[in-house]
Amino acid sequence: MDQDPIETKEWLDALQSVLQREGPERAHQLIESLVEKARMSGAFIPFSPNTPYLNTIPVDLEERSPGNHELEWKIRSLLRWNAMALVVNANKEHSGIGGHIASYASAATLYEIGFNHFWKGPDHPDGQDLVYIQGHCTPGIYARAYLEGRLTEEQLQRFRMEALEPGLSSYPHPWLMPDFWQFATVSMGLGPIMAIYQARLMKYLHHRGLKDMTNRKVWCFCGDGEMDEPESVGALDIADREKLDNLVFVVNCNLQRLDGPVRGNGKIIQELEGYFRGAGWNVIKVVWGGPWDALLARDASGKLVEAMNETVDGEYQSYKARGGKYTREHFFGKYPELERLVATMSDEEIAALPRGGHDPHKVYAAYAAAMKHTGSPTVILAKTVKGYGMGEAGEGQNITHQQKKIGLDALKKFRDRFKIPVPDDQLEKLPFYKPAEDSPEMQYLKARRAELGGSLPARVIKPDKIEIPPLSVFQRQLEGTGEREISTTMAFVQLLQTLIRDKNIGQRVVPIIPDEARTFGMEGMFRQLGIYSVVGQKYSPEDADQLAFYKEDIKGQILEEGITESGAMSSFIAAGTAYANHGINLIPFYTFYSMFGFQRVMDLCWAAGDMRARGFLLGATAGRTTINGEGLQHEDGHSLVMAGLVPNCVSYDPAFGYELAVIIQHGLKEMIEQQKDRYYYLTIYNENHQHPPMPAGVEKGIVRGMYLFKSEDKPAKTHVQLMGSGSIMREVIAASELLREDWGVTSDVWSVPSFNELARDGREAERISLLNPGKPAKMSYVHECLSGMSGPVIASTDWVRAYAESIRPFVPLPYHVLGTDGFGRSDNRPALRDFFEVDRRWIAVKALKALAELKLVPAERVTQAIKIYGIKPGRQSPWTV
Repeated sequence: MDQDPIETKEWLDALQSVLQREGPERAHQLIESLVEKARMSGAFIPFSPNTPYLNTIPVDLEERSPGNHELEWKIRSLLRWNAMALVVNANKEHSGIGGHIASYASAATLYEIGFNHFWKGPDHPDGQDLVYIQGHCTPGIYARAYLEGRLTEEQLQRFRMEALEPGLSSYPHPWLMPDFWQFATVSMGLGPIMAIYQARLMKYLHHRGLKDMTNRKVWCFCGDGEMDEPESVGALDIADREKLDNLVFVVNCNLQRLDGPVRGNGKIIQELEGYFRGAGWNVIKVVWGGPWDALLARDASGKLVEAMNETVDGEYQSYKARGGKYTREHFFGKYPELERLVATMSDEEIAALPRGGHDPHKVYAAYAAAMKHTGSPTVILAKTVKGYGMGEAGEGQNITHQQKKIGLDALKKFRDRFKIPVPDDQLEKLPFYKPAEDSPEMQYLKARRAELGGSLPARVIKPDKIEIPPLSVFQRQLEGTGEREISTTMAFVQLLQTLIRDKNIGQRVVPIIPDEARTFGMEGMFRQLGIYSVVGQKYSPEDADQLAFYKEDIKGQILEEGITESGAMSSFIAAGTAYANHGINLIPFYTFYSMFGFQRVMDLCWAAGDMRARGFLLGATAGRTTINGEGLQHEDGHSLVMAGLVPNCVSYDPAFGYELAVIIQHGLKEMIEQQKDRYYYLTIYNENHQHPPMPAGVEKGIVRGMYLFKSEDKPAKTHVQLMGSGSIMREVIAASELLREDWGVTSDVWSVPSFNELARDGREAERISLLNPGKPAKMSYVHECLSGMSGPVIASTDWVRAYAESIRPFVPLPYHVLGTDGFGRSDNRPALRDFFEVDRRWIAVKALKALAELKLVPAERVTQAIKIYGIKPGRQSPWTV
């Protein structure tokens, strides 16, 4: 209750005077000053990030669209029809093929305003805008491409049918449609975080002078339900901190997720306004369409805004689903003032009151304001109806997300509502409709895109060419360390420094680190390269007097991401796809704590493959026994298995510096010179040891995954083949000496940098043999290497057994595997390797057991070795739970 309404009116009149004479900025300054003064005087005035449930932009400040509104409505209507026909026809052809009608139905206006007026295409002189399209809206994007002549009707008929013939992918998949889609977004939550780091990479490229990004923007479309994903909102503060005014989020707030309301008991738009405004974003709400403006203007009582504020989303959904009569009774019937407000309106007119996201003028005004805003990112919260136009077939209903079919009556109503020129006798066939090329609609649609620089989405590859240095530049790694001991992590750091100094590619290297540079011995690069910061460095660092002081710089080359593997991986994807999105070859090297790579962000690793990212992932502090003190949650014995699941991820477990050099130089040639769409995962370790010089002629074997490291000149009758990789390779070498010295067993020692690549090669050889039964069987590379060799094969790694087990079908000799299955432990390395049964003693015992099974040594010798090496037969296995 206002205790002094006259005084209140005086304050409000004064505020109105300031707004009229000096503008909203001055009014805002005065209000903030008053609030600050009150707080300093002891008044409790909590911060509220929310504004009333109204459009952010007042009617008198809305920028009007210059387009032909009638033609744009006709085009949107045709797109709605063709998008629906795409999904329904596919499911008539193959029941259960899937697809979504309702999401695009709610978002069509949001997309079309962008396509017709804002988004620059690949031929625009300023460069292409990047649009992250919500995955469930693909039917509408295909429908537009059809009208533009980019897709044929035959292609539309193959929606979600792409296995045996070319078709249209279910969602945005650059791997499947490499000239069309740019970003994989349907794994919900990934689009928002990738868009944020894409916008940041564009600022990074601009400030480093590598690419002019002055007039390019990133637009990210997502759903209100999608914002529940941690990745959707987890990096909002970064967008503000990095001053990403080149970024616009458009959240399609149709109030529904897959099963029901997003916030049936609350208001998702208000909730998201709080998130974004609290994170420093410019928030533009587009809640109500134009016809509401007159009602609001006539509402002298203020009850309409009061009702809007207190109504929850579950109610709003019911109003739209149940029609005008229900809305009159349950919304406008809340207060007598509201009943009188709509007394002269019919139920049909009430039902037709639009939400803001369906009003092209409101959407245009929001987009225009977002384009002009500077200093921070913008989010547009647009209220829509899920299944808009579907009527009783699903408009605003909980079932609408899953709708794949529409009955004949609903089709007629849909056709009539959007005035689609399809006669009754053709309705059941649900034909696609495309106007004549010389029709006003087609001419307008193509003219708008031509003026904006061509069609979108479009993935255009025009990378610049750069020369890759020869292998010889890595002489430091190739010649070994002599008596000096270093880790493979340090060998990598030295190699990276060599690349950064290279005149051809040095500026293209993008080191990415998630707050572990000191762990990896990379802190020396801080001073040399600088850490990218959009504001430079406003302070003198605490360690300014040190050689490797913490240096931030607006031209810095390092992306130091803080503790966020998801953010760092998003930066890797942005840099790794720069060749397609920005026409510049970048070489990202993302170095992370091995355990928190593939395990934590496998979804993003898969997306990187889908988007044809190129670059190097370095799983540092790798292995289950090498980072000895970190224990159960930190010791990684399985990331290589996960890496092997991504079809275009090439993974290696190098043991020595020269293997690293060969693999990285080969990867650079593949990705940069040969333009192959793959990325590399290399595991590196923190255990120091001597690195031998590279044996002659092993380069091909390193790349293919296996080479003979050491062989016996005079093999004994009891002979074995020993395989190893990574840090356990040294245990394998030591085991070969134990076997010879203690038991007279000789061995060939194989370094296996990649069991994953060997397994892929073997599977391909197996397939070729299957399809060519009349020809000699194709020999796998593993079989080729071991042909003519004798004795059983024993493989030991710092990884779970499944890693080395993957080549079992292709090994032509008896095969035995040791690995680090089970949870990790904290201890010293010898104890851990004993615990996981992968050290030199266990390898030797396993070799003797394998020989005993072949009747080449007596079984008693195995018992004897177990006793000599202090192994307790009754001990519990490390993987038992």
